[in-house]
Amino acid sequence: MMVKIKDRIAIVDDDAAVRQALRRLLNAAALEAVSYSSGAEFLEALASGEPSCVILDMHMPGLSGLDVQRHLAKSKSTVPVIVITGHDSPLAREEAMALGARAYLAKPVEGRLLIAQLRKLARPAKVRN
Repeated sequence: MMVKIKDRIAIVDDDAAVRQALRRLLNAAALEAVSYSSGAEFLEALASGEPSCVILDMHMPGLSGLDVQRHLAKSKSTVPVIVITGHDSPLAREEAMALGARAYLAKPVEGRLLIAQLRKLARPAKVRN
């Protein structure tokens, strides 16, 4: 049986505390979230379908957020991506946006701003057969 992740926001961050805090924030805003501890784990889950939006940490061991964005672009994914980072720089912002990020937020992320971005960007997900 295929598991749909439709209308869920994917949180991709290697920091468990960040994943938990973001999940609580989204749940408090009546948004359903599913979290992944690595870029590879998230990309593997895409076989079941795309989420309605992705909150993607830029700096992770293994596949970075930029690596994940490159994969999404290569596979012609249209899932909106919000990049979050604790290492903000103009170059990082430029690269993330060039790879298709729809928003770029520095950590610590302002909760209201993130929720506003999610409500603007999230869209019903496609389920792959």
